Amino acid sequence: MKYSFVFFFLIFASCGVSKKKMLPPEIDNQAYSLPKVTLLADTLLYTENDYLLKNKFGIWEVYLSGKPYAMGLKSGALTQKLYQRQDSLFFEKVKTFISSEKKIRFLHKFIRWFNRDVNKYVIKPFREELLGQSMYSDSVYDFVASKYERSLYLHSAHDIGHALQDLMLVGCSSLAVWGQESEDGQLLIGRNFDFYLSDDFAREKIIRFVQPDSGIPFMSYAWGGMVGVFSGMNLDGLTVSINAGKSNLPMKAKTPISLVSREILQYASTIGEAIAIAKKKEVFVSESILVGSAKDNKAVIIEMSPKKMDVYELKNTSRLICTNHFQGKVYQSDKNNQKQIKKTHTSYRFDKIQELMNVEKRLNPEKMAKILRNTEGLDGKKLGYGNEKALNQLLAHHSVIFQPEKKLVWISTNPYQLGEFIAYDLNEIFKKSRKKEFSSMLIDSLTISKSNFLKTKAYQDYESYRKLENKFENDLKQKITTPEAEMTLLCQLNPDYWKAYYLCGKIYYEQKKYHLAKTFFEKSLQKEIPYEKNKEMMVKYIRKCARKLKK
Repeated sequence: MKYSFVFFFLIFASCGVSKKKMLPPEIDNQAYSLPKVTLLADTLLYTENDYLLKNKFGIWEVYLSGKPYAMGLKSGALTQKLYQRQDSLFFEKVKTFISSEKKIRFLHKFIRWFNRDVNKYVIKPFREELLGQSMYSDSVYDFVASKYERSLYLHSAHDIGHALQDLMLVGCSSLAVWGQESEDGQLLIGRNFDFYLSDDFAREKIIRFVQPDSGIPFMSYAWGGMVGVFSGMNLDGLTVSINAGKSNLPMKAKTPISLVSREILQYASTIGEAIAIAKKKEVFVSESILVGSAKDNKAVIIEMSPKKMDVYELKNTSRLICTNHFQGKVYQSDKNNQKQIKKTHTSYRFDKIQELMNVEKRLNPEKMAKILRNTEGLDGKKLGYGNEKALNQLLAHHSVIFQPEKKLVWISTNPYQLGEFIAYDLNEIFKKSRKKEFSSMLIDSLTISKSNFLKTKAYQDYESYRKLENKFENDLKQKITTPEAEMTLLCQLNPDYWKAYYLCGKIYYEQKKYHLAKTFFEKSLQKEIPYEKNKEMMVKYIRKCARKLKK
């Protein structure tokens, strides 16, 4: 599906671009002034009582407060370099899928057409915040659309990536335990957010601690420019984490799912309140939102799609698992959902979580981290590092662990989810009596140690493998001859991974060495392959090779 994004916009670009302007919310500019940012160090900036700093683990923390527009201005002013960096990386990534300036111009038209009505689906406080933040976006992309419009576009890009599976790799996993399944009987939640755009995009991450003028203070973990929420917890102990489902190609953008979960996080303190908010929303992709609640001492999954919604919860157990398929009754006969279960790795990861939970009983944060870091298949089978069937695919943007009743959250640090999990206490961060102090609020005593896997040769080999894999893919794209010694090395570095053998087979096939190509495709087929379409592709190549050899 690598080029389906291109086909998609080419089909609809000819339908015409909406001439209706996307009007930003009206703001009394005389009531606001641009924030004055003071730079105390390269890694510490502040304006008024809000600030941005880089902690000792290399993660940015931003502390924001106030009315929506003012908060957006301060967010933009403090994170401007990070904000512009992420936007640039996104737009440059899109260019890698487009082969000509003409097609890029078509893409710009498509983006505006597709997002023609997204403005009306976003609540006013969020539009005001986005407007304020967008004042600090890079002017270099003004030819695409206005700064405000681009800010909305980028919040719907995540959803488009779910539907098209071109720009992002998505295979998130979440789990919740409480009662007899957790060590202290209290709710405990863990999740891997396997959203991947590029290594550079995942490098600079931001923890947002937000104290809005209305609603509930909360934290979330994402990147510069993102005001929506993928993983977060509020001061009332309500958590959200989103997992992509299978969608049809959407016809237009509606409410970006990250802004649905942001609204839940900011305005709900119980599961009932979260459900009430979700029911009012129109979305344009399928998504599961795992909602945990300290007040309810349990978790449920809100399953949303463009046409229907369901709430999934288990009555006679104290555990809940969410991967990338729906589990509720409403979706039992849904064709997209059935296809997702049958043809992808979602049910495999679901079963792996069950297996690990049966071993790591009565979970605590350390045991939860161990589960989230697991790279093995069912029954300990070796999948090869980087395999999407693993819970730890070694590409996750982040992992988080929540203890909602204690208002504690653990955040993963680089690389992947293998670095330390650093802890924060929302009670301390949002204390009303807290004095103005520009320092990190992480709690060193609660840090979960980095994974021992980082010390192994296998990890070093995997890092070398990834570099070589990127080279191979570029060689194929550029039709560059790849040395056989490098092909041998690729398979040696990650011997259990299907893709290593597939790439070698593809290179030999392009070189018309069909006997060697067939051998490598057959070896690849013996490994654990995450998608049915990959297996089908391999079988086709083997048949092609066989036919070529008969001639």
